[in-house]
Amino acid sequence: MVREQYNTTTPGTNIQRPEPQYIYNVGIYGWRKRCLYLFVLLLIIIVVVNLALTIWILKVMWFSSIGMGYLYVQSEGVRLEGESEFLYPLYAKEVHSRKDEPLLINSTDNVILNARNTDGNVTGRLSVDPEKVQFDGQEFQINSVNIKGKPLFTVNEDEVTVGTDKLRITGPEGALCEHSIETPLIKGVKGLSSIKELRLESPTRSLSMDAPRGVFIKAQTGEIEALSHLDIKLHSSDGTVMLDAETLRMPKLPQGTSGESEIAQELYEVCVCLDGRLYLAEADVVSTCLEYNEVCQ
Repeated sequence: MVREQYNTTTPGTNIQRPEPQYIYNVGIYGWRKRCLYLFVLLLIIIVVVNLALTIWILKVMWFSSIGMGYLYVQSEGVRLEGESEFLYPLYAKEVHSRKDEPLLINSTDNVILNARNTDGNVTGRLSVDPEKVQFDGQEFQINSVNIKGKPLFTVNEDEVTVGTDKLRITGPEGALCEHSIETPLIKGVKGLSSIKELRLESPTRSLSMDAPRGVFIKAQTGEIEALSHLDIKLHSSDGTVMLDAETLRMPKLPQGTSGESEIAQELYEVCVCLDGRLYLAEADVVSTCLEYNEVCQ
């Protein structure tokens, strides 16, 4: 658009008129204007599509003011319903299930629970894999549910403690103890009809039972049998060894002979050597132990 400027003069003066000046207004015209409109239209389309996708994602993922899907944020923590899969480690202070349902943890390989200190170092680890359950830590303890705080089973580097009133071993081979065991009572397992046989056996070593106030062995309905490849010793350091029974039998005691009488006797007396060995001597009016003491030599 062209605009002409004119200068007014008084009549009678001869002033040369200046040449007209042309002023142009700068703007966007032609193909630039069309490109701008096209760019604005494309930008509007992208904004609308992004808004629609955002609304769709919020609807599909079930976003709400209290959580996302089956994940709800509550005042006491985070509540997750249904089955969930964690691809990376889960850090939590406490994990528990609903009151009417168990807590189930599944893994295709293994399940590892770690406890860390303030420095991030692992202080305890519980690993469950298809072959074994392994715990790494200073102490492993199982407490009672009925009696709060009562330990049922405790394991540390020094000892293993079983805090129950009764420890029952039902394996066909019994219990194998490589070292000593301390217990106030050992009792046979009761079967369908009666109590099964209780056997204390040491196949390659000796068997020793010690108690500060005595060892009590009792069989209410059966027999007590002690077998040994070598010697069986009953020793009392500050008392006596008492055999109190209706019948006391020692069928394999050696019989001493004097070489004078070859007639079989029906009555014998039990004699004792200086080293404690027992032997039989023919009974007489007086003791005949000295006459038949060649067994002690």
